[in-house]
Amino acid sequence: MKVVFSDLDHDSHDIEDAILAEVGVSAPLFTCRTEDELITQCAGAQVVLNQYAPFTARVFDALPELKQIVRYGVGVNNVDLEAASKAGVQVCNVPDYGMNEVADHALALSLALLRKVVPMNASCHAGGWDYIEAIPIRRLRELTVGVIGLGRIGQVYARKMNAIDLKVIGYDKFYTPNAKDGTDYIAPATVEEIISTADVIAIFCPLTDETRNLIDAKALAAMKPNAVVVNTSRGGIVDEAALAQALRAGRIAGAAIDTTEIEPLPEDSPLRGIPTCLITPHMAWYSEDSASELKRKVAEEAVRFIRNQPVNWPVNKI
Repeated sequence: MKVVFSDLDHDSHDIEDAILAEVGVSAPLFTCRTEDELITQCAGAQVVLNQYAPFTARVFDALPELKQIVRYGVGVNNVDLEAASKAGVQVCNVPDYGMNEVADHALALSLALLRKVVPMNASCHAGGWDYIEAIPIRRLRELTVGVIGLGRIGQVYARKMNAIDLKVIGYDKFYTPNAKDGTDYIAPATVEEIISTADVIAIFCPLTDETRNLIDAKALAAMKPNAVVVNTSRGGIVDEAALAQALRAGRIAGAAIDTTEIEPLPEDSPLRGIPTCLITPHMAWYSEDSASELKRKVAEEAVRFIRNQPVNWPVNKI
C-alpha cells in the first residue's frame, strides 16, 4: 500500500518509519495544510497518517484510492466522519496515549489556580512579599471539583483530585460511576449541578454540536464567584469571549485553558492579558514518554490495517 504523512509537526518520525519498514513501507512526509494540498500531494495514497490537515467531503471525492486515515491524537475534528464513511475510509485515532499527561496537566492547572501560584510568583519576582495579595484561598478538602466527561482522562483526573481530598462530582452522558470500576467516590451530577455548585469545573469531553459553547455566558453567570474553569479537552467548548468578560468582571475567580478555538491563540484574543487566566499551548498531552507512545501507536494501527487485521481504535463505521 502507498502510505504517506499528510502533515506532522514533530521533530522526527523515526519511530513510525521503523515500524512501517517491517511491512516494506516507506512513507513520504508532506506538509499539507489545505484541501487542495491534500488532493494534490496525497493522490494515490491508501493510508494517510494525519495530524491537522482537513479531510472534507471534497477531499474524499478527490482521493478515491484512500482507505484509512490514522490521526495523531484523540480528537478527529479535522475529519468529516460522515463523508469518510460514505467514501469507505476507515478513520482511526489514538485515544489512550497521554491519559496521565492530560490529567496531570489539568491537575497542575487546577492547583495553580486554587493556590494562586502564578500571580504570587509574579508578585515576588516584582519585589512583593505579601500573602495578603492572594486572599482568599480555601482549604482543598473543603472544595468540590466537578468533572464534565468521565472517559479515560476524566476518570484519571477525578481519581487524582479525590486522592488530595477534594470532593468529586461528575457527569458523563455515557458513563455512570460505579463500585465495580472503583469510581463510586464520584457523586453523579448534572451539568447544571456541576456548574452551579463546583469550585473547580474541569472539562474532559469531546467537541460536538452538543458541547460547543457548553460553557457560555449563561453557564458562567450560574457559577460561584470563587469557581475556576479548567479546559484541557477541546477549544470551542468554552465561549472564549464570554469567559473573558466573566474574568474581567470578577464574576468567577479564574480559568486555565490548554486548548482554544483557534490555535495558536490569536493576538487579538480577549483572553490575553487577564491575570486570572492561565494559558498553555495545547501541551497537556506531552511528555517524552507520551510522544513516543503516540508515534508508535499511530504506526502500529496503520500496519494492522495494511495486514488486513482488525484495527484497535476505529472512530467511524464503514
